[in-house]
Amino acid sequence: MKGKLALQHILKIIAQRLALGLLTLFAISLIITFGVELLPGDLAQAILGQGATPETVRVFRLELGLDKPPYLRYLDWLGGMATGDMGVSLSNKRQISELIGIRLSNTLFLGGFAALIAIPLALTLGILAALYRNSLFDRTINTVTITSISFPEFFIAYVLILFFAINLGWFPGISNISSELSLGDRLYRTLLPAATLTLVCVAHMMRMTRASIINLLASPYIEMARLKGIKPMRIIM
Repeated sequence: MKGKLALQHILKIIAQRLALGLLTLFAISLIITFGVELLPGDLAQAILGQGATPETVRVFRLELGLDKPPYLRYLDWLGGMATGDMGVSLSNKRQISELIGIRLSNTLFLGGFAALIAIPLALTLGILAALYRNSLFDRTINTVTITSISFPEFFIAYVLILFFAINLGWFPGISNISSELSLGDRLYRTLLPAATLTLVCVAHMMRMTRASIINLLASPYIEMARLKGIKPMRIIM
């Protein structure tokens, strides 16, 4: 019975978070849409340039639907988003969903690559720092992690580019990847961005792991396991 109530509570929290997220996106879309309407100038004129004739501007406005009131354009856009139609990019005439899909796949690949490096490294360093706390190893790791947390991500990225891309020439300074590349080439080209994310994530995760393990080692059942002669590595595992 308690397990069922706990599951219902978790599902309720997830539903509330999703609803809050959708409400936030809806409010942001309203602010952006009608905020853009308050900006001076004509979008069609800005895209076509000053040399466009009034007839060309009028036809282009009709093509973009700029002749409609703002609220009707917003409702059309909202209906398209609800059905999965994000529209066409004005800059290159490609489907926005296609452009987002390419970037989203690259983002997920980079995030997964960084996680494969960061999670095992952070857990290992956090456990070792907890086991040898107040030692030279622990103080060194804490100093390095606090330093990496203090620097913004873009600064760490610039430092890595300077040393490994410009000075040593081991990696490309710009990570351009596409679906035509092999897995090895994609991993090679995204190693510097993944290293940047790893340095930032490892610092946070390592410190949380260290604090959790230290609190865990002070538990009564851990003390009982030690008194029974169980090996420290088995206790940690």
